[in-house]
Amino acid sequence: MAKLGCQIKGTSKIVKKSFGGVAAITDAIGTAVPASQLSAGVKSTATTQAEKKEAEKQEPQKMKRGGDVQPPKTKKYFRATKSGAGMTKAGVERYRRENPGSKLKTAVTGKVKPGSKAAKRRKSYCARSLGQLKRASAKTRNDPNSRIRQARRRWKC
Repeated sequence: MAKLGCQIKGTSKIVKKSFGGVAAITDAIGTAVPASQLSAGVKSTATTQAEKKEAEKQEPQKMKRGGDVQPPKTKKYFRATKSGAGMTKAGVERYRRENPGSKLKTAVTGKVKPGSKAAKRRKSYCARSLGQLKRASAKTRNDPNSRIRQARRRWKC
């Protein structure tokens, strides 16, 4: 057995072994890799990075968390603070068009049966928005016309 020095990330000792005439490389973990695959698999980092960039260009763009496309902040898509804040029906429709797979819905504003899906959505929103309200500045928390307070009023929280 002869030890070979190799610059492969994540491996410490590389040992070349011969198994019945077939050369294989065993790394520190103990995984055997045929020498033919290893030589094809070892590439310089510059080539690998360039190939990754090319592959990213060819693949369709995947939505990443936080990369959602928001409609512009106009009266058509977002309510004024005085009228309850939040998105309008048109705003929600545009958001869903631009973000396929989204399940965004408008506010639950009407009367609902206790225990219904709408009632559960309202309860969930009210709990989340209360957390937002608590984390807001003292000025926002105490202002009855702040956007978070108006939105909570619209949801009947």
